Amino acid sequence: GKVGGMRLPDGFEFVRGKTAEECAAVCEGDCRCRGYASTANGNSSRGSSEVGSRCFVWRRELLDAEYDSVFAEDFYTRMDTAAAGNRNASLKILLPTLCVGILLIGLFCYTVTKIIRSRVRKRGTRKAMRLEDINFSDVPGSEKDVSEVPFLDFKSVKAATGNFSDSNKLGEGGFGPVYKGLLLNGHELAVKRLSKGSGQGYQEFANEVRLIAKLQHKNLVRLLGWCTHKDEKILIYEYMPNQSLDTFIFEPTRSLKLHWDRRFRIIEGIADGLLYLHQYSRLRVIHRDLKTSNILLDGAMNPKISDFGLARIFDRNQTEANTGKVVGTYGYMSPEYASDGLFSEKSDVFSFGVMVLELITGKRSTGFYPYRNSLSLLEYAWQMWEEGSGLELRDPAMGNSFQAAQLLKCVQLGLLCIQEDAAERPTMSSLVSMLSNENSTLPMPKQPAFAIARYPHRVIGLSTQRSTRVSINELTTSSVEGR
Repeated sequence: GKVGGMRLPDGFEFVRGKTAEECAAVCEGDCRCRGYASTANGNSSRGSSEVGSRCFVWRRELLDAEYDSVFAEDFYTRMDTAAAGNRNASLKILLPTLCVGILLIGLFCYTVTKIIRSRVRKRGTRKAMRLEDINFSDVPGSEKDVSEVPFLDFKSVKAATGNFSDSNKLGEGGFGPVYKGLLLNGHELAVKRLSKGSGQGYQEFANEVRLIAKLQHKNLVRLLGWCTHKDEKILIYEYMPNQSLDTFIFEPTRSLKLHWDRRFRIIEGIADGLLYLHQYSRLRVIHRDLKTSNILLDGAMNPKISDFGLARIFDRNQTEANTGKVVGTYGYMSPEYASDGLFSEKSDVFSFGVMVLELITGKRSTGFYPYRNSLSLLEYAWQMWEEGSGLELRDPAMGNSFQAAQLLKCVQLGLLCIQEDAAERPTMSSLVSMLSNENSTLPMPKQPAFAIARYPHRVIGLSTQRSTRVSINELTTSSVEGR
């Protein structure tokens, strides 16, 4: 290699008449050569008259070589074969080592990334819990996050219901059957198994889990857990020994147990639950499917609102919303919702009013058999009220154990709730106040909306352009339009 600015060492041999290239060849051809210098370019400091023809070769150990800015020469040292071999060997070792190092670093980064992603997935995956591990001592009414609602093991759910035995079947609604579950520790459960053809998909299922988890009130059904397995979607609730309200009101023998005081307490309980949904919960919720079959009764006949699959969340300042997919049950739908898909708190108020009239009369709003040429329960109640015969609306099953003023007030409230103009219906806050205050003055109702006739397809104001599928006997209705 070239070393510039050198005082040439002693012990050189002079070779005459060699160009720079020839001088280099002389050194390279002699294995004893340690280095050479050529003055072919005329830069030698040793002086000579034969410029361009000097060649100095060193075949012994290089002595007295040093840098010198005055007597500067270009000196070429020769690397011996061993050194060159060592350098080549070093390169052969270094390059593979670098490649392996890069691969190891890449593998390390990939492994770390995979571990992080796996941990994230595990955090998002719920570990299945056995039914027996549910904490039944949780205080009802305490609000929870969805993450706190147990994801239950399908095998334990299946075992608790006797493999979904018909003997454990409590009933069947629009979204599927409900089974009674019994645990080894004696706790009873209600298992709602959503049927594949129910129309309630994962969106509605997730909606119900999320809402009931966050909405806990003494008059709302308590969700104990949920389960998914392949196509199965299952909700596990606290068991309601008296099942749903419709099984009492419309059943001749069981309706005898519903004396007026008990019916009035049920009306108050439903109103309290709705007020919570509309005003006092963490989320402002419109139920959209209120009906007597969705009001469950516990052992003390306290009402609990259930089935939140169709519920919608409103912003605090939001007053109404519109949907192209009408869902719910005719007979309980407000006219603006049935015809235009417009819903609000007042839609729930309308449904509440229908239930109040059903509780008073013991008659269904759907499949209503004509009385005195009335085509609907709502029209019948209005006619009797207009004639001053409101007390004659009462269900004979309750006997004479009722307070006339209180019963007439409930008839009046029911008619106010079913006003055709949503703005003229009271809020749930006003209704709760009217129910609890014996001396409250109620506005006089106008002729209400007769939204449902004897046959469900005869809906006043229902647009003939809206394509709907209607089911009788309180089954859910849906639309072919997208939501």
